[in-house]
Amino acid sequence: MRTVQADTDTGTERATGRDAELKTLAEQAGRDLEDASALEILQWAADTFGKKFCVTSSMEDAVVAHLASRTFPGVDVVFLDTGYHFPETIGTRDAVEAVMDVNVITLTPRRTVAEQDAEYGPKLHDRDPDLCCKLRKVQPLEQGLTAYDAWATGLRRDESPTRANTPVVSWDEKRRKVKISPIARWTQDDVDAYVAEHGVLTNPLLMDGYPSVGCAPCTRRVLEGEDARAGRWAGSTKTECGLHG
Repeated sequence: MRTVQADTDTGTERATGRDAELKTLAEQAGRDLEDASALEILQWAADTFGKKFCVTSSMEDAVVAHLASRTFPGVDVVFLDTGYHFPETIGTRDAVEAVMDVNVITLTPRRTVAEQDAEYGPKLHDRDPDLCCKLRKVQPLEQGLTAYDAWATGLRRDESPTRANTPVVSWDEKRRKVKISPIARWTQDDVDAYVAEHGVLTNPLLMDGYPSVGCAPCTRRVLEGEDARAGRWAGSTKTECGLHG
């Protein structure tokens, strides 16, 4: 496993001719692959981008990492260690690295939690969760993705209203990368069936009332009848960390 620390407060990359080509490619692939299987989408990504392609994983489960390893053994799996994760999440990352044919790369923020507390005050996640997510998730990911042209996520349309229109392939304007969501059309039942069939690693918290797992201070168990992501930033209007918005 390789650990990479964000060393800058990322900026916006200047548009290039390559960006225009990738954007056109992404838009066409989004149309062409809408009805393709997750494996077909990931095979296209591996064939098109090679080592310029990676998977990002929150280690809620390793479904997309497992799928990608079947089409691209040794694929880079990028994990954001915010410093606020549940121990179970770190344990899932370590287990994925140990048993799957992937290359786990851990990204860390430029500031440790203690350094952030010293600069911004304790519990920034309670007072300004958007800024905390920016410092500990968004900026490190943007820095970590600079080596890639395309990245895959585990976004699904059934997770929440804000994700209902997730394309299987799209252009990420913010990071100027091709964004691939191979299981966008899957349901939770599809995920569960794949996990059962292939024995895929999942975060133990999924069996303990946490259908969506984020940073410990900002995640609670979900009550019966609630949306799967209701436990994220509960009590606020915040629904996304900024990685996908």
